[in-house]
Amino acid sequence: MKPNIIPPVLILSTGRCGSTMVSEMLNRHPDVLSLSEFFVPLGQNGFAWENPTGERMWQTLSQQSPSLHAMLKDGLVVDEGLYPHDDPNSRFSAHDMPPVIATTLPHLTPDYEALYDALERFVRPLPKAPLADQYRALFGYLMDRFGRRVWVERSGGSLMLAAKLLRLFPEARVVHVFRDGRDTAISMSRHHNFRVLLAIHKKCRRLGLDLRRDFLKDRGSPAGIWLEKLFFSVVDTGKLLREEPELAEFGALWSDMILTGEKMLGHLPPERLLNLRFEDVQQAPREKLSELIRFIDPSLHNEAWLEETAAMLRPTRAKYTDLPAPQQAALTRACAPGLRHLGYAA
Repeated sequence: MKPNIIPPVLILSTGRCGSTMVSEMLNRHPDVLSLSEFFVPLGQNGFAWENPTGERMWQTLSQQSPSLHAMLKDGLVVDEGLYPHDDPNSRFSAHDMPPVIATTLPHLTPDYEALYDALERFVRPLPKAPLADQYRALFGYLMDRFGRRVWVERSGGSLMLAAKLLRLFPEARVVHVFRDGRDTAISMSRHHNFRVLLAIHKKCRRLGLDLRRDFLKDRGSPAGIWLEKLFFSVVDTGKLLREEPELAEFGALWSDMILTGEKMLGHLPPERLLNLRFEDVQQAPREKLSELIRFIDPSLHNEAWLEETAAMLRPTRAKYTDLPAPQQAALTRACAPGLRHLGYAA
């Protein structure tokens, strides 16, 4: 008998809220293919083509998008990056590091460069097919290679891609990971990607553009790649990072992402949506991890995995309470809409 077919899982979040921790824990489960930072690093390239060939798919996986290149050319490699780009013995440097090897492949195996070569041999000959089918073929190949029964993808900030991902994988279950927006905003303010994202939001608003509209679009286009390339050809990411925005601005960005995400996730029935609160996982790790794995599929219950991963967690206290009173009050006001929506005291 074949094992039951388990629908794929998308872990969606604003980023900087503990989703990396969840991805690392799932990576220890013997039946779960944990795809960490797969979609977001692809940028517009990952959604631009409706019916790509295998050759086009390989370009998407192996060539940096304009936004990723703009960050990496200045050496702005985030903590989530696992590929040793600065090792003189590594095949790739930050300038030409393929997006699929930046985090996803090293997350799966220490033989990530051999896996990269194997993926190339599998992907490039694929015939032209709908984009969703190409991703399913790729993830199916990886599940077979590692002997896993379900794939789970998590990228920081993937809530911005929710509409596109749910169109590609309409059967997917969704785990929405979130954290108190005030602590999330503090973490965003110290992270290169989110500092650039906030600066881009502000620049677009000055031009009369609202990036939230793009978050709600359920498909990309080749024109999106051209616009991304044009934008980053005239924008100095180093200069953006030298700006010193107020912490409350990150709070407002977080709140906007939460409320925009609600428009895409609010219609999902309970059997397809699990809201996973970071603070709850830290306070009751075994209980919440058991709930998570049952939500993915009850057949995945594994006592040894629960014991191992629950022992990895240690409670942390809120950092925003250490802020000076005026700054704390301003941050809470900025986060208030999102906080109320998620059930936090505002």
